[in-house]
Amino acid sequence: MASDGRSSSENERGGLAAINELFDEASRPRGRNQGLISSSTIGLANRGRVLQVLFDLGPTSRAELARHVGVNRATISGIIQPLVDQGILVDGDPLPSKEGGGKPARPMWFAEDAAPICAVLLMHDGVQCCLVSLDGTIGVEVRAGFPPDADGVEALAQTIFDCVGRALSLAHRPPLGIGVAAGGMIDTDKGTIVAVNLAPLLSGLPLGAELARRFGLTTRVDHHPRALLVGDRWFGIGRGRRNFAVIYTGEVLGGALLLDGHLYRGPAGAGGELGHTFVQVDGMTCRCGRRGCWETIATLGWLRREAGQAGLPAAQALDSRGLVGLAQAGVASAAELLDRYARNVAVGIANLQQTMAPNFIVLHGDVVGGGPRLLDAINAHVRELVPWRPGGDIELVMGDLEDRAALRGAAGLVLSELLHFTL
Repeated sequence: MASDGRSSSENERGGLAAINELFDEASRPRGRNQGLISSSTIGLANRGRVLQVLFDLGPTSRAELARHVGVNRATISGIIQPLVDQGILVDGDPLPSKEGGGKPARPMWFAEDAAPICAVLLMHDGVQCCLVSLDGTIGVEVRAGFPPDADGVEALAQTIFDCVGRALSLAHRPPLGIGVAAGGMIDTDKGTIVAVNLAPLLSGLPLGAELARRFGLTTRVDHHPRALLVGDRWFGIGRGRRNFAVIYTGEVLGGALLLDGHLYRGPAGAGGELGHTFVQVDGMTCRCGRRGCWETIATLGWLRREAGQAGLPAAQALDSRGLVGLAQAGVASAAELLDRYARNVAVGIANLQQTMAPNFIVLHGDVVGGGPRLLDAINAHVRELVPWRPGGDIELVMGDLEDRAALRGAAGLVLSELLHFTL
């Protein structure tokens, strides 16, 4: 029995009703000509604003939330208490008073046992699903590889649906929705995969609509690098920032931008294809069919090809971690190749900095395995290529090698809609 006299099942139904109310509002069409905010929407917008501040600050007392939002504590309690009653937020353990007196503050945070979000990572070789709590904790994980002999989209799609179904069946409460981070170009208006260079059979799959139809849950689908950025924005190193970028390197190269607090997508999600910006006129042919894309000189394909030509050992399986290890061991040509690779990565970052000046750039994927030595080399080349920085210094940091940020970000896509966050 809950402390307010209601049963836990009643509280859970109340919590789901509140979630459904938020989703009903989030699913309404949005555009520039919507008109004024209705009185029924103001409360949801205020709730979203408070929760957004809570995400930015981390576990925070009601009094501290009130100070940051600029309202009195009674107003904050009016917004927060229903979410506590519904099992979405929880009061933490009392903190010692800084002044040595008064009632100890209790930091608010998201309940560990609140309804989770199903996060899906869809890459060229398979699918990974997990359940993510509202505080970004990754729980149940399910993986499945794509059949190597698949000759049609049906087999690949069924692999995705089976993996999602298995993850959902393990949820302790009905999940709030499904968020998908997918490699390749995504039509974010329709939730459709436009093109996947490394798994072309999936091109054209209306994944979002099909997942929603099969499982009856609100679904959001976005480009893998944008999910990385959302994961960093809500749960990681980008928390509280209004401007930053992420760069992902591996078999492919991609990136995403947060500008003045908004994730840049472009029309139907066509923007932000950083891997296909030009860095070499008449350079190598890219998978996209054009020449000289950044992706042609700053991915594992380029690195392994150059390693083979240099006679480095195990060149066809080499990655950034292995290259740094060879360089540290004094293997001939390894240090020179490492510096060239760092410069190739830096060229695209320099173009991005000169164009949008995000100033704070998080590197994900393979380059993270190169550790401080590779980061220092990339950083040195960026500073050489961008000598004038009137908008402030450039900070490069290492992010995530294992795509955990992408899974959290996939959940964050749903969370941003659900809680009326600005994104």
